[in-house]
Amino acid sequence: MRSFLSLMNRFRRDQRGNLAVIFAIATVPIIAAIGYSIDYSEAMRIKAKLQSAADAAAVAAISQNSSGWLAASLMTADGHVPVAETDATNIFNGNITASSSLFNNKSVTPAVLKTGPNLTSTVTFSADVPVTFLQVLGVISHTAPQKLTVSGSSKASSSLPLYLDFYLTLDVSGSMGLPSTPAEAVRMQNINPDNFIQYPTGCTLACHFAPQASACIDPAPNTPSGKTPTQRYLTNNYCMGYVYSRLGQTALTNLIAQPSTPTVTKSKPPPSLPDAMIANLNNTVAPGSPNSLITGNTKSLTYSLPAVATCPTDGTDACIQLRADAVGSAVNQLFVTANTGAKIPNQFRIGLYPFIQSLYAYFPLTSAINGSSTNSTTINYAAANLASQLDTNTNASLGSGGTHFENAFPTMSTLITSVGDGSASNNTLPYVFLITDGAEDPQTKVINGGGWSGSNHATTLNATTLCKPLKDRGIIISVLYIPYQTIQNANASFANNEDGYANSNITNIPGSLTACASPGFFYTANSPADIATALNAMFNHAVVTAHITN
Repeated sequence: MRSFLSLMNRFRRDQRGNLAVIFAIATVPIIAAIGYSIDYSEAMRIKAKLQSAADAAAVAAISQNSSGWLAASLMTADGHVPVAETDATNIFNGNITASSSLFNNKSVTPAVLKTGPNLTSTVTFSADVPVTFLQVLGVISHTAPQKLTVSGSSKASSSLPLYLDFYLTLDVSGSMGLPSTPAEAVRMQNINPDNFIQYPTGCTLACHFAPQASACIDPAPNTPSGKTPTQRYLTNNYCMGYVYSRLGQTALTNLIAQPSTPTVTKSKPPPSLPDAMIANLNNTVAPGSPNSLITGNTKSLTYSLPAVATCPTDGTDACIQLRADAVGSAVNQLFVTANTGAKIPNQFRIGLYPFIQSLYAYFPLTSAINGSSTNSTTINYAAANLASQLDTNTNASLGSGGTHFENAFPTMSTLITSVGDGSASNNTLPYVFLITDGAEDPQTKVINGGGWSGSNHATTLNATTLCKPLKDRGIIISVLYIPYQTIQNANASFANNEDGYANSNITNIPGSLTACASPGFFYTANSPADIATALNAMFNHAVVTAHITN
């Protein structure tokens, strides 16, 4: 026994084999840790591949012009976008095909949702990655996992194109019949026979009231009873400014400079005319009614002139461009911008709403804005012929006389029946584009040659009572101010100093229109080119602002 105890003590004290024993004991966890690291690293490498595929699927499924994005753009309600979810699954699977042998039990769940004008895409995945070292340890220890499960998700978002409605509120009152440039105004002065008694240097306004209107009265011997002559020469009591603006200027000048012929009776000018004008009238033909100047009608004259329907360019011999012509031409350029910028079919609707005494739908909202300006059924034609809406004193829809913002804005508010967020074709976001010289004139004229009533002293619109109600509804008002031009040689004795009040009112106009416009949406342009540039800028501003707001 004593020998045995001595042997055990020696064994206990002997440390020469401890390292090998300890190493042997530690080998199992070390191998397990190394094996787990290798298997885990492989699983993370595979997860990275799956994550990359999910990222690509989430983004591509709702990328601009993808089938899912287009489908969501056409949806009229919020919800899932099935075609986008199918695309996400296909894109995910396509990106992992080469690595599919490295994992089992793959699962992918896409969810693409339209919420208003926003589109979100979420792709969730999971897969089982087989293990090698851990599988061996599992056989030994019966506790190590036989697989590693990896999972993850990816999320992307995008904004959908917004459906926008543009209500072009167009001032077509008399002052928009002024020539579009100073050079055009000079040409009008040189040719216009209207209101010569009041404006012997030549009237620049393309007035075109109906026959027998008080504005345009023949000299003797054709002066109607009780009327005061106004015309430069006989015009059959027609205001010729607008008609002359539609004619070839060289041919017209030659025509009215022709000596009298037996078919045309020369009138004796009233003695009140200046000597220079009397001398001119002695060799001037009386053009007769406007119809006599249109091709195909030669009953009144041995001469006839072709008339143009539109005048899109200033400085041409074919016509004198008026402000309304310049606006109409700019609107047609706006259609080009809208067509180019549209991301989806029928994204933008545009309507033309001129006003004088009243506002009406000259061409109601339409998404068909890519028509021909020579096809009378298109909005493009309507825009090109905007000058035809100038005050004729015959259009009951527009009324006559003055410029009546107090009627135009309430009517427009009634026309805009709903204000959406632009997220769907049945939930459009409206914009009002007011294009005007900003002078409010309270006077009115009875249709078809009747008399005038109300004050003709110009003032400005009341932004609080007229514009604020629309803005409070969420309607954005964008204003293009075409500056009211100072009336040269203003006649204080004419129409109770109408000219003087108009001139003194000019400084008040920009402030009133700025107050009417939504913040940042006030624009000013004068020349035809600037009007077109400003109108396009207004459109682009509206599109960008709509996206930021939503």
